[in-house]
Amino acid sequence: MKSETDELDPQTFMADFIGRNLDELADNWLRIVRNHPLTRSYRALDKEKARQVATTVYDQLQRWLAGGFTKGDIESSFTALGARRRAEGYGLSEVIRALTVTRRVLWFKVQSEGLLDQILEAEMALAVSNRVVLFFDRAIFFTTVGYERQ
Repeated sequence: MKSETDELDPQTFMADFIGRNLDELADNWLRIVRNHPLTRSYRALDKEKARQVATTVYDQLQRWLAGGFTKGDIESSFTALGARRRAEGYGLSEVIRALTVTRRVLWFKVQSEGLLDQILEAEMALAVSNRVVLFFDRAIFFTTVGYERQ
């Protein structure tokens, strides 16, 4: 019997997983950043606008994993995000924390579903993990660049 991963490469599989869970991921992110003491400024952001922030990042990650979002796209998107957040008065540490929460919410969901342990083989799990980490490393770097340039 073929598993779902036999027909999809690991990156496409993870992109599909994000798409299926986009609303839950965004809602969990919103709950955390609006209540965490290290992201206080996000409390003032309109709830729907704040949720859209997470939805956009997860959508970009999904497209990155599927091959439809490039390093240049990450650079332009997150440089603009950093500049926008600085202009809005957010502290850089809060912006970076919000991005790391985005990643942590995703990994919590992946772990809670047993995705890495039960569905993906170790080599495939490592490849997906490395790709997700690369996305967020670049997102954090370019967010910082945009913030500093503002």
